[in-house]
Amino acid sequence: MKELPLHTLAQLQSGELKQQHIKRLQIAEQLTTFPLEILTLSDSLEVLDLSNNRLSSLPDEFACLAELKILFLSFNCFTEIPSVIAQCPKLEMIGFKANQIESVPENCFPVDTRWLILTDNQITHLPESMGQLHRLKKCALAGNVITQLPDSMQNCHELELLRISANKLASVPDWLLSLPKLAWLAFSGNPVTQSSETHADFLQASMSEFVLGDQLGQGASGVIYQAQWNKAQLDSAQTSSHQTVALKMFKGAVTSDGYPKDELHCCLTAGEHPNLIKVLAQIAEGDDLGLVMEIIPSGYYNLGLPPSLITCTRDTFADEMSISLDSIIKVMASMAGALAHLHQQKVSHGDIYAHNTMIDDSANILFGDFGAATDLNKLSVSQVNQMQAIEVRAFGNMLEDLLGHYSQSSLHESSDLADKTLFTSLLLLTEQCLNNSVSQRPSFNELAQQISSLR
Repeated sequence: MKELPLHTLAQLQSGELKQQHIKRLQIAEQLTTFPLEILTLSDSLEVLDLSNNRLSSLPDEFACLAELKILFLSFNCFTEIPSVIAQCPKLEMIGFKANQIESVPENCFPVDTRWLILTDNQITHLPESMGQLHRLKKCALAGNVITQLPDSMQNCHELELLRISANKLASVPDWLLSLPKLAWLAFSGNPVTQSSETHADFLQASMSEFVLGDQLGQGASGVIYQAQWNKAQLDSAQTSSHQTVALKMFKGAVTSDGYPKDELHCCLTAGEHPNLIKVLAQIAEGDDLGLVMEIIPSGYYNLGLPPSLITCTRDTFADEMSISLDSIIKVMASMAGALAHLHQQKVSHGDIYAHNTMIDDSANILFGDFGAATDLNKLSVSQVNQMQAIEVRAFGNMLEDLLGHYSQSSLHESSDLADKTLFTSLLLLTEQCLNNSVSQRPSFNELAQQISSLR
């Protein structure tokens, strides 16, 4: 998400912001009470971000913000969701990440809520009124103490992304796995997925063996560095004791996807595949938890960009990004093969997106980022199959997004009959993946075969 410009309380109180008729307001000044001057912006304010303060309540008059669409109150001191927000007529995007919320009252959210973030709180249960959120697409609940989801949520037919990792779920309801549009689901770190697997047989490395270099990237669960690995013992295939690697060091805290330890577990359980970023060793000593991975060759770049506030759950793409139909076929055939491999190992990825896919100019791909992955070994056979079908829908969304970007680009206007035939075939395949009946979707093995036949 693009950061909003930071405003000051002094600007607000002086009337300067009202005169500007601003649509977006962000203040972070350790506020303990809600500045009532915000209510004077009711005729224009659409986005309000008061994250990183010390607020614990909202005034009854808050509902006068008739144009408000987006409300972020993360990293504050709320212990209960303030029910007044339900009276905001246009509010659809709500974030209360990392408060101390224990209580979620009935009917406290607007019925048109589309995006709801309640990660890292102390919520024990959700109200039955959750089922009234008929537009809910994205719901993040990781890092709470929820023991079960309300059955009413089976009415949330628009739900596409759900994060319920790091809670207290003893089972996964069948209705959840049957939701027609659910595509990105993560529920690791619950009793239902708890594994005793320690991966003690996987190569262990020590932090003392590494010399850290440049930071390559940073995500919710950790930081990735380029590093020199000075191995104590050489593999027979190695000609030097020094190897350049990518070293991912996990943060300890729960993320929007779950616990870092579950990411590490799923990554090691996944095993090797030509289109998965190869893991060479693990680090588990004291507070240090990490993965040693092969460095991604130069020339690879992210195929897509993360979703925006507008697209909510769907990838975005750089305007200059172009991709041929042949490349789309190669990418998706490789992806289907990698995902078939993962599900054979009973691991769901949970985050199948173009922005998690690295590609080079020859359309070779490397897929990674297991932050939302889930170990499926303790589920029933039917639920394991349903989880694959959910991931097939995510695959279909990714294919649809790539085809949409291809068709919108003037670079790809073509009267070539073969291209039109290929495009039509891929659209039909997309429809199969997006079938609202979970049981009617193809498996990843079937998808890999069908796409490969197009090549």
